[in-house]
Amino acid sequence: MNTLSYKTVSVNKENANKQWFVIDAEGQILGRLASEIAKILRGKNKPSFTPHSDCGDNVIVINAEKIALTGNKMETKYYIRHTGFPGGQRTRTVKEQLVKKPEAVVEHAVKGMLPKTKLGAELFRNLYVYVGADHKHEAQQPKELKFNTTK
Repeated sequence: MNTLSYKTVSVNKENANKQWFVIDAEGQILGRLASEIAKILRGKNKPSFTPHSDCGDNVIVINAEKIALTGNKMETKYYIRHTGFPGGQRTRTVKEQLVKKPEAVVEHAVKGMLPKTKLGAELFRNLYVYVGADHKHEAQQPKELKFNTTK
């Protein structure tokens, strides 16, 4: 019998071979950076990508306050939330959000590009965003990833 037997290997949490990456957000465009981070979190950059499991890597983003946006989005893009009370809708521009809580801008962009399921919530836990150049994950020995910059 002359047949080839190929078996599809399905990666799960135990054999995913997760790595740690650190990304400097200084001068990066928000949407382009967020899409690359979402690909790494999901594991789509690996040949062993399995859609139904967490096979992506852990990502650390530093300098979140130095993110760039194209056009006039600093003043025209709004983040909307609701307090839960009648008339409790609150809006905040990106510029105001960068002053109050800069890491939330990157987290919001990446979360919107992940699946809206339990798997997406699990993948989002592998993202760590920090203001400034310091982070607390030196023990994991993260590798530095570079993307195109605006400068």
